[in-house]
Amino acid sequence: MPLAVVTSAHDFRRACQEARVDGELALVPTMGYLHAGHQSLIKNAAQRAPAVAVTIFVNPSQFAPGEDLARYPRDLPGDLHKCELTGATFVFAPTNDAELYPPGFQTYVEPGPLAQPMEGEKRPGHFRGVCTVVAKLFALSRADAAFFGEKDYQQLRVIQQMALDLNFGTEVIGRPIVRESDGLALSSRNAYLTREERMRAIALWKALDAARKAFRGGEVEPARLEELARETLQQDGLRVDYAEVRSAFDLQRPQCADANSRLFLAAFLGKTRLIDNGALGE
Repeated sequence: MPLAVVTSAHDFRRACQEARVDGELALVPTMGYLHAGHQSLIKNAAQRAPAVAVTIFVNPSQFAPGEDLARYPRDLPGDLHKCELTGATFVFAPTNDAELYPPGFQTYVEPGPLAQPMEGEKRPGHFRGVCTVVAKLFALSRADAAFFGEKDYQQLRVIQQMALDLNFGTEVIGRPIVRESDGLALSSRNAYLTREERMRAIALWKALDAARKAFRGGEVEPARLEELARETLQQDGLRVDYAEVRSAFDLQRPQCADANSRLFLAAFLGKTRLIDNGALGE
């Protein structure tokens, strides 16, 4: 059966209702320009449920003024082909923002403490926009499960908490980061990188690897692990936005790192901002 595409919130709700008649529905929210990481989420969703809905929507409310909303990469035909190849049942691809933010829209979801450090500090309002659009997608779909990548680990934890707090009944499942052969985490924003920048972008993986080796060697002081990561990034000419060791569950800063503690990284290569993270004990 060919992949079905719906463009209105009304039709998306109806398609989800019809899909749930025959069993569970899994949801994979994306902003499009899909890569192998997104495809792995769709495959996992297809293993979980007989029906898989993928959403493709560049959400304006999670971009601050001056960020890359206008130039965010888009390739709807390519995205639809990748969805069809990897087991999606149907795709919700709104043709305009008004499908999710109609005239007079004024109600937003304000996340709690999980959204305050790191991305929350550097991108004020970002998680407010993320939570609002995901809450709308959960409400429209009533999906049994939703799949998100761990590259945006803080986002994953924020959405998991939101789903719990607001009784959506949707299980929010995180899946491991998919990486290039040299360690670079797959990201739609990698498309911005020049060839020379792409070569230097593996500094994020090198910084994570350096911190893990130091941890295995007995270093448990978060500040020392963070400094090692910053030095590694700077050696390759990246401008560090943050390098922070945090608890995997509550994202608080631990007194001493353990194997489950995660190192979170954000850095600029030219105008492109990249993020990465990983458990120190991996």
